[in-house]
Amino acid sequence: MGPDPQYVGKLHSNSDKGDGSVKYILTGEGAGTIFIIDDTTGDIHSTKSLDREQKTHYVLHAQAIDRRTNKPLEPESEFIIKVQDINDNAPKFTDGPYIVTVPEMSEMGVIRTALHNMDREAREHYSVVIQAKDMAGQVGGLSGSTTVNITLTDVNDNPPRFPQKHYQLYVPESAQVGSAVGKIKANDADTGSNADMKYTIINGDGSGVFSISTDKETREGILSLKKPLNYEKKKSYTLNIEGANTHLDFRFSHLGPFKDVTMLKIIVGDVDEPPLFTMPSYVMEVYENAKIGTAVGTVTAQDPDTANNLVRYIIDHNTEEDRYFTIDASTGTIKTAKIFDREETPWYNITVTASEIDNPGLVSHVPVGVRILDINDNPPELAREYDVVVCENAKPGQVIQTITATDKDNSANGARFHFFLDEGRSLNPNFTLRDNEDNTASILTRRKKYSRTTQDMYYLPVLISDGGVPSLSSSTTLTIKVCACERDGRVRTCHAEAFLSSAGLSTGALIAILLCVVILLAIVVLFITLRRNKKEPLIISEEDVRENVVTYDDEGGGEEDTEAFDIAALRNPSAAEELKYRRDVRPEVKPMPRHHTSTSLDSIDVQEFIKQRLAEADLDPSVPPYDSLQTYAYEGHRSEAGSISSLDSATTHSDQDYNYLEDWGPEFKTLAELYGEIESERTT
Repeated sequence: MGPDPQYVGKLHSNSDKGDGSVKYILTGEGAGTIFIIDDTTGDIHSTKSLDREQKTHYVLHAQAIDRRTNKPLEPESEFIIKVQDINDNAPKFTDGPYIVTVPEMSEMGVIRTALHNMDREAREHYSVVIQAKDMAGQVGGLSGSTTVNITLTDVNDNPPRFPQKHYQLYVPESAQVGSAVGKIKANDADTGSNADMKYTIINGDGSGVFSISTDKETREGILSLKKPLNYEKKKSYTLNIEGANTHLDFRFSHLGPFKDVTMLKIIVGDVDEPPLFTMPSYVMEVYENAKIGTAVGTVTAQDPDTANNLVRYIIDHNTEEDRYFTIDASTGTIKTAKIFDREETPWYNITVTASEIDNPGLVSHVPVGVRILDINDNPPELAREYDVVVCENAKPGQVIQTITATDKDNSANGARFHFFLDEGRSLNPNFTLRDNEDNTASILTRRKKYSRTTQDMYYLPVLISDGGVPSLSSSTTLTIKVCACERDGRVRTCHAEAFLSSAGLSTGALIAILLCVVILLAIVVLFITLRRNKKEPLIISEEDVRENVVTYDDEGGGEEDTEAFDIAALRNPSAAEELKYRRDVRPEVKPMPRHHTSTSLDSIDVQEFIKQRLAEADLDPSVPPYDSLQTYAYEGHRSEAGSISSLDSATTHSDQDYNYLEDWGPEFKTLAELYGEIESERTT
């Protein structure tokens, strides 16, 4: 009380030497109006009377700064001034006195609140003792009593209130996005769901940088960071935060509104940060034939702090790829350190590190991708190895193979290929090459009728060039095999077969063959002469008691031996003769049906036949007791068709049409092709 200011307290900093260089600043509730400070001595005085019943305490912030530079000497401090209570309010009864009457003989008693608008927040529990007396409470009457415990339940009749209208929060710029940076709480005298509330940022310049959520347990507002802070761009933010009840009771809406608003000022703290690259990643290009020391590109980083310190660049040599490049520590220019081959490694990924020269511990990294550009340094080549086959019955202009090429260079230096035969050699009379102009080429025949006996292998040199600048070419040789094919073009065999013909054998070969025949005849004559002189039979006598194995090495008799192993001849040769038909002419009789009698050729079981003959030999009492191996064979009769040898056919002319040989089956394919070829040459 009184006109003079009341001394409250004193601020003092350890940096204050008493020379007046320190300036004290006071902020917060009532600063400058209720409370004043001497900026030199730090003395705080109150200029107005305080009423504790209106406000119990004040929150103030004090800071000491250098008077010359205006820079803070110490962090800002918070302190609370509490107002002490004195007995300056007399008690009052607003509605008293209170009188309650209960009429006698009441059938029931009704308990009503004696006070208007009883407040649970003032008193929650009551104990009421009720006594009933008869005889109107006269002497001699009886009485009974009971106790009623009354608990007042809560209703939402108290709105939330922030303790302060202004708050201040310090957040360093290094705070991580998504992290909680502060808390704020509004008080609500209600309990349970009636005290639940939701916090919302209703406006302010930091609504897009910060977000607020509600902790359901503590009913606090949790302030989180949505975007990174940058002290150099913005040093403070101001937010208006609202706290509102979520469960309203409209009976007490006249006591509202059931929400409150406060202002929050956020101070961004400066933190020394590492250098910042101008781009999140870099992509550079260099040709594969670039010389060592060729500049590839430049990376740039700056110190984001106000000091703007110089930056030093290095390459992280964690992999072998990093050793292909060097970097200028001052400018960030990347240069080549080795020769590149795009076909071996088309892309390099390196990491560049930037650090402050004054503080090497603060570093940042950026990925750099280097693409190796292609030059035409690889000639084209065949896409694979080709097995080229030409049929003996091929026609002129027939495509026997389509070839493709590939190039290790990219499409810009090898998208179009050109194919042609080696011009350094004479014109190939057998094959030619056609460029299809779609990166493929076709090999075509230039004549008809190729023979394996004459030449079974051809070699075709092919040149391939690309469309690069300069153009590159390569030469390769294709091997072409001559094969016997079916009419539909399927390959039957590619192995050379020996055909006897007078035109195909040299004079020396004929003399050698005749000499061999003469020697064989002389040996046979000598052998027969010796046998006759010794008078020994050519066949071993059955009376010989020795075990004998009779072996026949006869290789057959050609056309006369086609039915040599017909088992029916072993049982009844004369009957089997009736089933024979000539194979040198087209048979006119159709084959016998599948179902035969017991003597049919197909129904004969050779194994069973041999077992029967073995049993007969074992049970025959007229033969000596020794093992005998008997060989059964039937060589047939001499062919009535005469010889069909090509030796005779080549020298004689016949008007017979041999086209029917093509319908005789696979056994006569070679013969049909041979006579068909001779006939076609004769007609042409």
